[in-house]
Amino acid sequence: MEARLFTFLGELGGHGQEWIILSHLALTTIIVFIIAKMAIRKIQLVPTGTQNIMETYLQGVVSIGVDSMGEKNARTYLPLIATLGLFIFVANMMGIIPGFESITGNINFTLALAIVVFTYYNYVGFKENGAAKYLGHMMGPVPALAPLMFPIEVISHISRIVSLAFRLFGSIKGDDMFLMVLLMLVPWIAPLPGFGFLFAFGILQAFIFMILTYVYIAGSVMMAEEEH
Repeated sequence: MEARLFTFLGELGGHGQEWIILSHLALTTIIVFIIAKMAIRKIQLVPTGTQNIMETYLQGVVSIGVDSMGEKNARTYLPLIATLGLFIFVANMMGIIPGFESITGNINFTLALAIVVFTYYNYVGFKENGAAKYLGHMMGPVPALAPLMFPIEVISHISRIVSLAFRLFGSIKGDDMFLMVLLMLVPWIAPLPGFGFLFAFGILQAFIFMILTYVYIAGSVMMAEEEH
């Protein structure tokens, strides 16, 4: 009989992979909505509580993008980046809590996130520059290099999907396995330093995903910005 990892939601609806992923996805989404609702429930000029935390977070997200695309563009693309970062952070933290599973530890979910980022930054590139200029930028500085440069650029862009998806998936999956082994080998008090380690790595992976998304978007709009 196949051994299955215990989860609270699995006890409610079964331990099938589809149910585990969908139920934890729904739970993660609900938590993100609750956090957002708490932040805007009573907006004050001098922020306190959740509003203060969220404003600090949003300012931090903007500061991440300033170096790659300037403050104006960083604020323009803030909604996407901040939403991705908050969602990934909540999902990562859920995997640290015994009895729950992180959806970022599933390659299908991280691949979906990577495809969203890939589709969006290419859409922005076409919108800001036009198809001719955006595709022409991939063909190198001189026409003679186009047959060589264009396939390389296409492969490079597609590899970003793999990089985003597998970096996040591999890190969180490894953290989950580390936590599982840790809890099996030592008592509950001893793994506390390990929980802190996993918490820090969960934040780091959300940060890396955000900054790479900013960099990819910056590269797609860079041609339009260079003209100014």
